[in-house]
Amino acid sequence: MEDYKLTDYITPEEYMAMRKIVGWSEFPLEQAAEGLKNSFVLVCFRVDERPVAIGRAVSDRGYVVYIADVIVVPEYQGKGLGRKVMNTLMEKIKDSMKPGYRIMISLLAAKGKEAFYNKFGFVDRPNSDFGCGMHQWLEG
Repeated sequence: MEDYKLTDYITPEEYMAMRKIVGWSEFPLEQAAEGLKNSFVLVCFRVDERPVAIGRAVSDRGYVVYIADVIVVPEYQGKGLGRKVMNTLMEKIKDSMKPGYRIMISLLAAKGKEAFYNKFGFVDRPNSDFGCGMHQWLEG
């Protein structure tokens, strides 16, 4: 098994390169930098200082947490690294909670990845209680 180094940072350039390599949309580095700076939790696994997997969550610091990114570069997929990212994110989110607090963690799974997130207690939508998740991209 690889020797991964866990860090809590990633540069905007590294982040955008990871988004590109997995086929996600790109946007200006300035925008990426602002988003990364405002992350609630950020975990980055590195091999030889190169980022190979990241997870990122944002929060209102009240009761809402949104898992915004889980990215594993293709040559490291299928090695349990995505599970490591999610376990670390969930642990850090839980550690941030005050006793008696209750939070709702949401995410938008990539198509076909729902079963992966089910392993961490996330439920599919729509279901008998909730409608489907929705989103839109705005262009400035």
